Amino acid sequence: MAGFTYSTLTTAIQNYTEVGTSVLSSTITDQFIDNSEIRIQREIPVDADRREVVGNLVASNDSVHSPAGTLFVRGLQVYTSTTAATGANSWLIKKDISYLREYDAAETTTGTPKYYAMSGSGATGAGATTSGKITIVPTPSSGFMYKLHYNARPLGLSSANTTTFLSLNFGNGLLYACLVEAFSYLKGPMDMLQLYEKKYQTEIQKFGAEQLGRRRRDDYTDNEPRIPVTTASP
Repeated sequence: MAGFTYSTLTTAIQNYTEVGTSVLSSTITDQFIDNSEIRIQREIPVDADRREVVGNLVASNDSVHSPAGTLFVRGLQVYTSTTAATGANSWLIKKDISYLREYDAAETTTGTPKYYAMSGSGATGAGATTSGKITIVPTPSSGFMYKLHYNARPLGLSSANTTTFLSLNFGNGLLYACLVEAFSYLKGPMDMLQLYEKKYQTEIQKFGAEQLGRRRRDDYTDNEPRIPVTTASP
């Protein structure tokens, strides 16, 4: 099935449920769509939603904050430079906050950070003015540059935003998720709800495999043996 626009998806929901706008108003179907998008984005890290932000750590401050609208943090790089996010850097290792507190019980160790933990909510609303707190240890001894990699919740499908990555590239899955929402709301036949949940699970598995495959392959390395290249000493 081809992708959906906002209009064709809402029409499909009405057609599949055989319920018109007198019961399924635009406000209700919009909620189905919103709930379904959030479900998909939480279950599958969509590459199209990847973002990164660059900034400076603050010396003697053991935390940074993820940007507003963050769904989850993918990783945190810290550079040796204090002026540019280029050159030598290291990826911090994600740990539980309890590990960080045990590692630096007195909270006095300073240096180049090695570990990080989500010590607040990692996910924030798009309009939030504060965001998820990320604790790092050791506490930075300088204003090192950092690059935070994360997934942001994109603008959802609506009458004002008539297509999205999910509606165009995961149309079946989005429809089935909406139908699960719809039949649950309508208290419809359990077998229909179970049918569309099963169809959704099939689609989300395929979509997840597709996203993972994109990260593992490219035109240069796909199906090519990885042979170490020996470089002559200068």
